[in-house]
Amino acid sequence: MNTANMLRLVALAAIWGGSFLFMRIAAPVLGPAVLIEYRVGFAALFLAAVAWVLRVRGKGAPLAVRQHWKHYLVLGLFNSALPFLLFAFAARTLSASVLSVLNATAPMWGALVGAVWARQPVAGRTALGLLLGTGGVALLVGFDHAAERPGAALAVAAALVAAFSYSIASQYAKTAKAVAPFANAHGSMWAAAILVLPLVVFFPAPGEPTMGIMAAVLALGVLCSGIAYIIYFKLIEEVGTTSALTVTFLNPLFGILWGALFLHEAIGWHTVLGSAIVLLGTALVTGFLPSWLRAPAAAGGK
Repeated sequence: MNTANMLRLVALAAIWGGSFLFMRIAAPVLGPAVLIEYRVGFAALFLAAVAWVLRVRGKGAPLAVRQHWKHYLVLGLFNSALPFLLFAFAARTLSASVLSVLNATAPMWGALVGAVWARQPVAGRTALGLLLGTGGVALLVGFDHAAERPGAALAVAAALVAAFSYSIASQYAKTAKAVAPFANAHGSMWAAAILVLPLVVFFPAPGEPTMGIMAAVLALGVLCSGIAYIIYFKLIEEVGTTSALTVTFLNPLFGILWGALFLHEAIGWHTVLGSAIVLLGTALVTGFLPSWLRAPAAAGGK
C-alpha cells in the first residue's frame, strides 16, 4: 500500500466515521425514513452524474437494469436501505461514538454468517473474537450515559442488526453474479431509494429541518455514500478487498473523534477500552494481523 492509497484509506475512514455524526445531527429532526430517503436519493443522483461523465469519456458501463434488477434490490436492501434505517433509528438515542463502534462488529457477524452459510464449525480463534467483541460492546454501552436514556436497549439492538445486515450483503455478494463494482453501488442506491420511499408516507419527519440539518443530510448522501463508494472501489482496485477492509478498524477512531469535537461527546475510559476490545475481537475473527506483527514470527521460522 503506497502513500496515495494510505491517504485514500484514512480519508475513507474519516468520511465513514463522519456518517454517524451526520445521522446523530439529522435523525432526531427528520426521523429514520425521511433521512435515509434523502441519503440514498442524493447518493443515487450523485452516482448517476458520475456515470454520465464516465460514459462521456467512454469509460462507463451500463447498469443493465433488466438483467440485474433483482440483484440490485437484494444488495440495496441488505447493504443500504435496512442498515441505514436501523442506524438512523439508533442515532436518535445513541452517541456517534457508540454507533461507530457497533458498526465495527460487522466483520464478526460476517464470520458467524459465513460459518453457518458454509455449514462449518466456528474456529477457536473466531469464537474467542466473538466473545471479546460481545464483551467490548457490553462494556462500551453499559458505562455510556446514552444507556440510561429511554429506548437505549432497542437502539443498541437496532445498530447490531444493522451490522448483521451488512454481513448478509457480504455473503450474498460472494455468491451473486459478477457485476461491476461501480454498477453495484449505483444500482443498489436506486434500489434502496425505491425500497425506502413508501416508508416516508407512514413515517414523516417529526420536525422542520434547518439549513444546517439539510447540509448534514447532503453530506451524508453525497460525501458518505457517493464519494465514499468511489474511494472504496478505487482502493479495492489498487490494493485488493482484504486491505481495503482494514478501514473497519479506523472508522471507530474517527467516529469517536468527530463526536467529541462537534457534539461534545465525552470520551471515558469505557469508550477507549470497549472500542479496543471490539477491534481486537474483530481482528481475531477476520484473521487480520498487521505485517509488522507477522514479520518477527516469519523470521523466527526460517
